[in-house]
Amino acid sequence: MVERTKEARPKRWVVGITGASGSIYGIRLIEELLQSDYLVHVVVTEAGWRVLKEELGWDTSRRQAALEKHFGEALTSGRLVFHPNADIGASIASGSFLVEGMAIVPCSMGSLASMARGISDDLLTRAADVMLKEGRKLIIVPRETPLHAIHLENMLTLARLGVRIIPAMPAFYYKPQSMDEMINFLVGKVLDNMVIEHQLFRRWGDEHHDGQTE
Repeated sequence: MVERTKEARPKRWVVGITGASGSIYGIRLIEELLQSDYLVHVVVTEAGWRVLKEELGWDTSRRQAALEKHFGEALTSGRLVFHPNADIGASIASGSFLVEGMAIVPCSMGSLASMARGISDDLLTRAADVMLKEGRKLIIVPRETPLHAIHLENMLTLARLGVRIIPAMPAFYYKPQSMDEMINFLVGKVLDNMVIEHQLFRRWGDEHHDGQTE
């Protein structure tokens, strides 16, 4: 028999960004994953690129260059891998490509509906479908208000399949002083569900909590 040396499998997460408002959540999540030494595979929908332009001021006419400008060495070194949403044959479209899971941050109601109904007509929804069929972690951050019954029914369908749903809802118990702190709170909740340590927000009951209630 031929002896095979075991090599540690790289830890990878897939991050999807859709056209819902709140693309900064997805960008901050990618930054934190890279800082925690994960390999990150990124897919952005067409509407997602528009939101990156409108909310963050990104020049999305040259998408690879836009990512390289923001993430620099991580992209050129391969720690961050960008997949066009039309590339249905990308690595993350296959269950044989091992990843820890996928987070869609933010997640539009359109993408959510496709996932809930098993429709995978682009790379983002196909990658999400792979997470479901392989029993891997799938985390979504829906960003819409108000919600109607179809939205809620689709979320319930996904929740019953084990999808972790983390709405983009701020908390105020830690008295955030800036927009950045509120963004970090939501991203921290996503990392909690990924079981990745972080120091993005102060937890209730931490020793430096003053113990006062209001």
